[in-house]
Amino acid sequence: MAIVVVIAGTWFGYSQLADSGCTGSIKLNVAATPEISPAVTNAANKWSQGGGNVNGTCVSVNVESLPSADVASAIAGQHGVNLSGLGQPSGAIQVPDVWLPDSSTWLLRLQNEASGFTPSKVTSVAQSPLVIAMPEPISKQLGLQGKKVAWSSLLGQIKASDGPRFGIVNPARDASGLAALMSIGSAIGAGQGSVPKLVDALTYLAKSRSELRDELLESFPKATDEGTLLESLGAAPLSEEDVIAYNAKRPPVALSALYLEPNSVPMDYPYSVLPQVVDGQKIDAAQALLKQLTASSFKNEISAQGLRAPDGTYGSSFVAPAGAPPASPAISAPAAGSDKGGTAAAGLDATAVSKVVGSWNATTQAGRVLAVFDVSGSMNRPVPTANNASRADVTKAAATTGLSLFSDEWAVGVWRFSTDMGPNHRPWEELIPITSLRSNRKGVQATIPRLTPKEDGDTGLYNTVLDAYNYAKANWKQGKVNSVILFTDGENDNVNGIDQAQLLAQLKKVQDPKRFVRLVLIGIGNDVNKNELGTIQKAVRGSGLYFAPDPTKITDIFLQAIGSRTGVE
Repeated sequence: MAIVVVIAGTWFGYSQLADSGCTGSIKLNVAATPEISPAVTNAANKWSQGGGNVNGTCVSVNVESLPSADVASAIAGQHGVNLSGLGQPSGAIQVPDVWLPDSSTWLLRLQNEASGFTPSKVTSVAQSPLVIAMPEPISKQLGLQGKKVAWSSLLGQIKASDGPRFGIVNPARDASGLAALMSIGSAIGAGQGSVPKLVDALTYLAKSRSELRDELLESFPKATDEGTLLESLGAAPLSEEDVIAYNAKRPPVALSALYLEPNSVPMDYPYSVLPQVVDGQKIDAAQALLKQLTASSFKNEISAQGLRAPDGTYGSSFVAPAGAPPASPAISAPAAGSDKGGTAAAGLDATAVSKVVGSWNATTQAGRVLAVFDVSGSMNRPVPTANNASRADVTKAAATTGLSLFSDEWAVGVWRFSTDMGPNHRPWEELIPITSLRSNRKGVQATIPRLTPKEDGDTGLYNTVLDAYNYAKANWKQGKVNSVILFTDGENDNVNGIDQAQLLAQLKKVQDPKRFVRLVLIGIGNDVNKNELGTIQKAVRGSGLYFAPDPTKITDIFLQAIGSRTGVE
């Protein structure tokens, strides 16, 4: 995919600043998402030209306008990981000193994937609320122009045969799409029947999904005749700024911005000093630039770009859409003594964001997974948080929910393992080979009741991991997410099996970068050997390790794993 790099700033060196009395030069590289980069560039230039310095040393600021997804991919690559949906980073993108993406959800996703990614001075410098962008003729026809709408009512229209055609930007690549999915999940809730409703909504939205925001905007109608309106995109969750920028180009059909009730997480534009910046002078320079971007004058700079201040208000140059509130919800203030400023992500955590991406991946991607379940005797132990249902019963329920999220494009196989489950003391048993859900979903579903514990059965973990990995590799398909997901509540205990050294040696030997298989290990309960699972996980490139001390959280952990690195290479 082509990456557009727009140089929005330039170096201002010592020769331009000599009259201000500073000497030397501290060079600060800033990457800013395109809609805010002009304002950041103007503020940085004014500061530099006016003698911007740190303790007498001149500061030169270079601002590049770069899509958030591209910079996130480069940062992930620097840390040796990939973010789901982004692919490999471009060599043309250099990791900056300071990053200003459109949303804190990018930071949370990176923190969930990349060990050691801990940016500092994270402070929101702007915001733009999530809205439903709708062509004005349609919003007026539906009586929604200038009004607030609830996701509960919108979800009812999403699948209506005569309703507007909804679209979305791929949530794995776009923060507005991700924020929309988070809002939809909150509106649906987590009660009985919530998963089928979520799957229906995601499946429908995926039919009109776009990979890039500009691609989605091009899908809106270019004429007001009935035929064009019916054939074109009729609604999509985007930022308020997207609507303002689109209408500023005076298109044939303008867009309305329908404001959501309750409010969604907005685009919050977090100013972030990246962790590789350790030089004290450069950190001070970044802090000094931040002061320019949080000054009252910056409010008018960003208003001209269709953005609000972090407190939700806007300046005199802001072109407010019909129905726009005078102040959207303010960004949360930083905690006392915190090194981080306020951001919209204050109430979010990385696992919650990964779960949302996982739901999308399961519903929209085409993958192949071998699910391997521990049925050793310890799986009969009761779970207090599940009314003393056994670990096995809780796991079966989670498996049923997880399977319902997978689209028909997936292929799933199921094994169970303990000890002496097959010929020659084989510790596992195949319940169904990797099978297309489109042709045999019922067959896969029928295996779940068979995940019953084997009384007095031990845990043949090492042999099962190796055999499952080799099986998935042998059944590997290009262009798919090829993975093994293994659930266990114990540690290896198999007198007839290989030892850990043999397992690690074999795993190292069988890995093939041309036939990438992702190994996901999920530890259930408090009896798992975390060190043992961690050692196995480290031996397989791109693998994942998750723990569910409370077995009732297995579904959440499973979705987090699916929303993590997908392993498509």
